[in-house]
Amino acid sequence: EKRLLHSSMRAALLAIGVALEGASGLAVPAVPAHARLPCAASRSHVCMKEPSSSAGPPYGGPRSMPLLDQVNSPKDMKQFTLAELKQLSHELRWETINAVSKTGGHLGSSLGVVELTVALHYVFNTPQDPVIFDVSHQVYPHKILTGRRHRMPTLRQNGGLSGFAKRSESEYDVFGAGHSTTSISAALGMAVAHELQGLDKLRTSIAVIGDGAITGGMAYEAMNNAAYLNSRIVVIYNDNEQVSLPTGTPSAGGTVPAGSLSAYTSRLIASKPFQDFRDIAKSINKLFPSEIQQANAKIDEYARGLMTGGTFFEELGFYYIGPVDGHDLDNLVPILENIRDRGGRQPVLLHIKTDKGKGYPPAERASDKYHGVPKFDVATGKKLAAPASTPSYTSVFADALIDIAATDRSVVAITAAMPGGTGVDKFGKRFPKRTFDVGIAEQHAVTFAAGLAVEGIKPFCAIYSTFMQRAYDQLIHDVAIQKLPVRFILDRAGLVGNDGPTHHGSFDLAYIGCIPNMVICSPSDEVELRNMVQTVYEIDDKPSALRYPRGSALGLETLNDLFGYGLDSYPDRGTALPVGKGRIMRGARVGSKRKVAILSFGTRLAEAVQAARALEASDSEVGVTVADARWMKPLDTELVARLSGGDAGLLPLR
Repeated sequence: EKRLLHSSMRAALLAIGVALEGASGLAVPAVPAHARLPCAASRSHVCMKEPSSSAGPPYGGPRSMPLLDQVNSPKDMKQFTLAELKQLSHELRWETINAVSKTGGHLGSSLGVVELTVALHYVFNTPQDPVIFDVSHQVYPHKILTGRRHRMPTLRQNGGLSGFAKRSESEYDVFGAGHSTTSISAALGMAVAHELQGLDKLRTSIAVIGDGAITGGMAYEAMNNAAYLNSRIVVIYNDNEQVSLPTGTPSAGGTVPAGSLSAYTSRLIASKPFQDFRDIAKSINKLFPSEIQQANAKIDEYARGLMTGGTFFEELGFYYIGPVDGHDLDNLVPILENIRDRGGRQPVLLHIKTDKGKGYPPAERASDKYHGVPKFDVATGKKLAAPASTPSYTSVFADALIDIAATDRSVVAITAAMPGGTGVDKFGKRFPKRTFDVGIAEQHAVTFAAGLAVEGIKPFCAIYSTFMQRAYDQLIHDVAIQKLPVRFILDRAGLVGNDGPTHHGSFDLAYIGCIPNMVICSPSDEVELRNMVQTVYEIDDKPSALRYPRGSALGLETLNDLFGYGLDSYPDRGTALPVGKGRIMRGARVGSKRKVAILSFGTRLAEAVQAARALEASDSEVGVTVADARWMKPLDTELVARLSGGDAGLLPLR
């Protein structure tokens, strides 16, 4: 035993020295080929498999799905061998690709977790062991394995499968989502509830969270609490270097993923000699007598502290394992089995490394890894959505802000991990040092903008309407009460279609309208959007909110026809509008016996004018006035009184 202990300690110190040499940039002696362990022998060494072929199209998967055809629920795969699990993963990946090609949806994130999803359902007793997917846009493989394969053609359709986890849809969707950074809190709550009820002590709650979602503060609040409560949860940290959409947008932080955590985990991954030793030592350690196991545990603890100062997650009270190749089932399955069968209640964090878009070359090459796609041709990867003939409202905002920023260096743009969706990526290419992507951290984004405003900077905080809900206290406490001139740009206002209720921007007028010191406007068209960007830019004594929908603008022909603009081209720059004043777009027919007025707020103005024309054409006695409110707050009360005067009816529309 003494000789074994001496040998073990000497090997440990030698491995630490090699690791330190590698970390300091000194030459490290090459390990002879015959001495290297195969990837399957390592439980935390990152040994990514060869990337998918980058050969050109046509792309295609298996003609038949013999293993997937046998799986109607996770119990049907419990007897599969590792080789069969790998084949099942291959079939599942292509089943996902084929399904999404016909409906559109979140493809890249689903392809990145195929092996993880297979491993989780194989190892754990789901749904008794609950698996909570953060955001849950990556759950398409999970849905296929849990009895919903036949319904995949209805994905994101009216009355069909949700694009996210949904409790009412399946017992395997134990916690619904759509927004991020909720999984660890939910998993912890479920674990504690199980313990309070005196149920199975070996039950495990699993939270799957990505490197994007873990930038949100709520994740750390939950991890801080988890060790304190000492509940049996597992956090699977899915690290795919896709923090923002798309990652790589030029910004004040460069083009790397937002935040220090990504850089930190990259350094962990880079310390391969240490990771190799730790795996070997732990595997051998189980063969030693208990006294030597205890000594080796102290060596391991010392080595970890020497190399990294103790990992961040371990300082939070988690037992950290990783990083691990999330596509290597030879490693992933036994690691998860060991986690499942462990004694004690210390929370565990398993750090896996995956490739978003894995296995489909067009997704692997795309800047956003085919995060969200319309219908597409599988053989070529070509998206089938027809190119828009008019600009999107998002791009109109970006162009207007760029024009303003070109003449005012105090203008900055802020986004919470959605540079592509908000147009901030376009602004970032022109003004990278004035572009701030804070990660999925809306609370921080709002208060960060407030701090900028205090110092005379003019922040434009561009966040989806539905995601602004996550920063409500900051909106009130840090901005509105102090009357700080932060300009909130709420993209995706109103209904957004097939992403469903978690993404509809249905509540912003209600939750912002009741906040004091705020002004709220919404454009009827792209020309008005440019005007309103200019208007909120010039508001320097209070916060403002400018909201507009997803989708394409109207185009010059429609603008001239419905609104009488008489434009040959779009204006080069917007014109500031009077705050709190609307406009009448169309008067009622002269001499009409019955009158009605439509007061539109936002982009339904075009439909209002069309409805007025149709109504007057169908009834010669009816006259319809159409007005554009422009502002919800302050509301143009004089315009409202004018429209509702006499015996005319008034129909508000938004």
